[in-house]
Amino acid sequence: LTCNRNLLMSASKAKKQLLESFSRTIDEIFSLNEFEELIDSKKKIRIKYGVDVTSPYLHIGHAVNLWMMRELQDLGHKVVFLIGDFTTQIGDPTGRNNTRPIIPQSEIDKNAEEFIRQAKMVLRFDDPDLLEVRRNSEWFSKYQLSEFLKLLSMVTHSRLISRDMFQRRIKNQEDIYLHEMIYPILQGYDSYVLESDLTIIGSDQLFNEMLGRFYQQRFGQKPQVIITTKITQGIDGKAKQSKSLDNYIGLGHSSRDKFGRCMKVPDELIMDYLKIYTKVPKKEISIIEKEIANDPMTWKKFLAEEIIKRYHDEASARSEREWFENTFSKKITPEDIPTIEVGGSQWIAIDLVNKYFDNSKSSSEVRRLFKQGAVSVNGENIPLFDANIAIVTGGVVKVGKRNWFKIKVVGN
Repeated sequence: LTCNRNLLMSASKAKKQLLESFSRTIDEIFSLNEFEELIDSKKKIRIKYGVDVTSPYLHIGHAVNLWMMRELQDLGHKVVFLIGDFTTQIGDPTGRNNTRPIIPQSEIDKNAEEFIRQAKMVLRFDDPDLLEVRRNSEWFSKYQLSEFLKLLSMVTHSRLISRDMFQRRIKNQEDIYLHEMIYPILQGYDSYVLESDLTIIGSDQLFNEMLGRFYQQRFGQKPQVIITTKITQGIDGKAKQSKSLDNYIGLGHSSRDKFGRCMKVPDELIMDYLKIYTKVPKKEISIIEKEIANDPMTWKKFLAEEIIKRYHDEASARSEREWFENTFSKKITPEDIPTIEVGGSQWIAIDLVNKYFDNSKSSSEVRRLFKQGAVSVNGENIPLFDANIAIVTGGVVKVGKRNWFKIKVVGN
């Protein structure tokens, strides 16, 4: 009896700790009672994590969900990593005012590999009992039209058209294509096929996953629990993190890039980023909240270190902070800058800078850097993009706040 009582107390404590940890990032849950029942059931929970591989990148906003799944993996539960290779060909219209282009299969396969590489920074892929990789082409590529029509017959047009992004398009008199309307049906059906017990998503996916619950109930399965997570503004303080807006901190970014991007986070978002994107204890966050107004830069550097610790290691966090402070506070030129070989000792300024960027920036972007006073050679500002400059081996060119290169003159 004593042993059983201790086991019950231990299980209760573990559940309490899990719920407390999740409370930092949960926005809504459908429903809390169902989730607690799921935890109490002692079954191995199947956690659906579905991705359409339209663009092969993950940022720290996506990783909020991954870290929650990792906690469940550490308790012995399984993540079913669903690569939506079939649905990617349609494209979820979430947050878009136009139809997504169709992506070739070769690009889908390449993107899927990159997704997995980045997800491995958080999820455990080393144990088949904790992670299973599936593709929804397994069932949809051989799905009979007659069976698909049965799926369609279960959902009304008014239900589908109620989705917020469709309503926005209607309001703006923009087209909605039929393949976009059936996307939520396909995503919902995935939950039934995978026998999903739980899915952790951004709130923009709620409509689709609620259809998952609907189909599971219609086909006699226990409906999945849905947890939606908090979404912050990106590092520009405006829209949510997005690759197209370049306002994100990517899992694939180097530790140096992560630190630099953290430095762009507006002061008013530092606390939200600490709460949602780090594991700094709540008590410590409460103390920081009282002190942050006096010295936001110190706490912004602290935030950057904590994010780098989470995805890299403590040594990298210390090293990147030291690099940042030496470079931007003490104005010390970094030692690990690249060397560019150039021919001749006389150059037009813009041609020299273009050589460094290797045509990755347009001429107008580079000219703007000169106009902003962001280009210097050996500490001397070069305001004119068409200036003739004399260069020597060992000279240092600085472009913008974070780009330097050394010159090595070769030939005559």
